Amino acid sequence: MNDIESKVVVITGASSGLGEAAARRLCAQGATVVLGARRFERIDALARELSASGASALAISTDVTRREQVQALVDRAIAIYGRVDVMLNNAGLMPSSRLELLKVDDWDRMIDVNIKGVLYGIAAVLPHMIERKRGHIINVASIAGHKVRGGGVVYAATKHAVRAISEGLRQEVKPWNIRTTIISPGAVATELAETITDPVVLEGMRAVYSRAISADSFAAMVTFAMSQPEDVDINEIIFRPTSQEY
Repeated sequence: MNDIESKVVVITGASSGLGEAAARRLCAQGATVVLGARRFERIDALARELSASGASALAISTDVTRREQVQALVDRAIAIYGRVDVMLNNAGLMPSSRLELLKVDDWDRMIDVNIKGVLYGIAAVLPHMIERKRGHIINVASIAGHKVRGGGVVYAATKHAVRAISEGLRQEVKPWNIRTTIISPGAVATELAETITDPVVLEGMRAVYSRAISADSFAAMVTFAMSQPEDVDINEIIFRPTSQEY
């Protein structure tokens, strides 16, 4: 098993939920984490907490809808630590609604964060990984990237797109020994469901999320994929609460 201890990991959407849980678990295993998010005060507090416990953590204000900011996040990590071993494209949001409500601004936000944010993360780190002929890109999709439900159509479309992008990336990066992983969570306890803007959809999703599992379950999936030998590429992990039907 590869030792996570020496790896430099860039995490987007690190201010709460899945990203925060991943940062905590990775630091506990000795990784260096570079945290990106719009809510700088949160990632700064997290980085200070992790550093106080002896870990190596850095917070950089990052809006993943701004390509130059994602590039600056990766560039700063390379400048300070010399490399990026793992890029965890985790930033995402879910302001879902029924299409008939025509919440086009919410559609645009999901496309900008959930699709373009992932692409900008790939664009920022891929030249570096190609040059090194090694690296690992982990993209966060969702159960919604496998199943479409009314009320979550655009969100599902963005997560289907993440899976398509990731599979195409997997095929293209084989010459450079770069690994790729899609992680598709079910109901995990985060702030995500509370970003839903349609009360009808929110009521239904609250029922699903009433049995949500800890965000640390996601962190465990990240470390599992990262810790495999270099010749093992975990391409997709789907996980849910045991009780979740959808």
